[in-house]
Amino acid sequence: MLYFVPVRRSTTLKKIRPIHLAAVIFFTVSGGPYGLEPLLSYAGEHGALILLVITPLLWDVPSIFTVLELNGMMPITGGYYKWVKRALGPRWGFYEGLWTWFYTFVDLAIYPVLFVQYASFLLAGIAAYKIWLCLAIIWSSAGLNIRGILPVGRMSLVLAAMVLIPFIVLFVVFFWHHAAPVALPAPSLKGLSYSSIGLSLYTIMWNCLGWDNVTTYAEEVENPLRSYLTSMAIAFITVIVVYVLVIIVAQQSRINYTILTSAGFPALGALIGGQWLGVLIAAAGMASTLGLYSANLLSVSRLPKAMADDGLLPSKLGILHSRFQTPWFSIVVCSVVISAMTLWTFGELIIIDVTIYGAGLFLEYISLIRLRIKEPSVHRPFKIPLGVPGLCVMAVLPVGVYTLALTGVFFSATEIIKPALFAVSVLLTAEVAWRAVVWRKPYLNNKTRVD
Repeated sequence: MLYFVPVRRSTTLKKIRPIHLAAVIFFTVSGGPYGLEPLLSYAGEHGALILLVITPLLWDVPSIFTVLELNGMMPITGGYYKWVKRALGPRWGFYEGLWTWFYTFVDLAIYPVLFVQYASFLLAGIAAYKIWLCLAIIWSSAGLNIRGILPVGRMSLVLAAMVLIPFIVLFVVFFWHHAAPVALPAPSLKGLSYSSIGLSLYTIMWNCLGWDNVTTYAEEVENPLRSYLTSMAIAFITVIVVYVLVIIVAQQSRINYTILTSAGFPALGALIGGQWLGVLIAAAGMASTLGLYSANLLSVSRLPKAMADDGLLPSKLGILHSRFQTPWFSIVVCSVVISAMTLWTFGELIIIDVTIYGAGLFLEYISLIRLRIKEPSVHRPFKIPLGVPGLCVMAVLPVGVYTLALTGVFFSATEIIKPALFAVSVLLTAEVAWRAVVWRKPYLNNKTRVD
């Protein structure tokens, strides 16, 4: 049964409203269909749509339900890190926090690079200034995040409109001039290699991950339970509808899939409506990367503060700005690391992101089940209408998709395997880091749970 309880408001912290939160979630999870372009090359006409529809149901829906239940129990700064720590103890909470911190660093590094790529569609020589433009985006976003969640939310709402309107124009122009009935290819995975399915899944999963990331600033959200429920529903529906429509338009346009992969959706816009629409979609791509960067920095910068408050990271990461009450030192540290990581390629980023993120997500499902067993009487404003066996079945679905994608990559070319191996090695470093923490604070190793 779902019901709402009043949440006491802070007198010092400005809180974000549902409409702005929906925009922030949209950019944390998606930012538009940019990055989905390789799907048709990997899955072909017959496999793309069926994978695009089924994967979010198996990958996203269990994650959304898990986030709503656990965030309803604990709407506190630190989000998923706090859930895992409460359920499994400080060691696994540390793993969860560190893994998510790592994957978000890699993730954030690509958005300024993508900004330059879309800007190059408009200004041919701008790529020569790539490093300076990347640094400008990184540090201007840092300044905005230091000012607080409210400015980020307002900017995300404006940028979301800038991203979605050009695609709405694309859909209208296409269906207005497309006289013949839309005939969708018969859905089938026949003939697809295991590695192609794996790469297709990675592409879709990367474009639909991050629902848990939006909980790290829950204390800065007005009426968290109601706001998250409403905002996540709006974001999920928007993302899936836009993704499906853009793939249908790409299929019906008969665009060369190799060109679509290399030149992106601006090339599709130019084919459908002319150069003006290509320019409009390229500009939207620039807005998308700005929104993605700012929203994800908002999420990742709150995590180190929560871990620092628990003594698992240096205390300086928990320092708050005297005026804006934001973790300014954490934001600065994140921005420094990201500045040094802007050389990753987009394809490598997707594999590293999903591999590390999936491991952290697995811990969240275990935490959900463990808390149901250990703390069945704790108040849950939102509760998944399943018992423990049902939750286990629910968790198997995304874990199965993750396993299929990861093993599919290992059947691919050597250059694709390398980032997957790198991601696995990053996961293993969490134990080394934990040993360093315990060496300095031995008492942590003797605790099974820290609230």
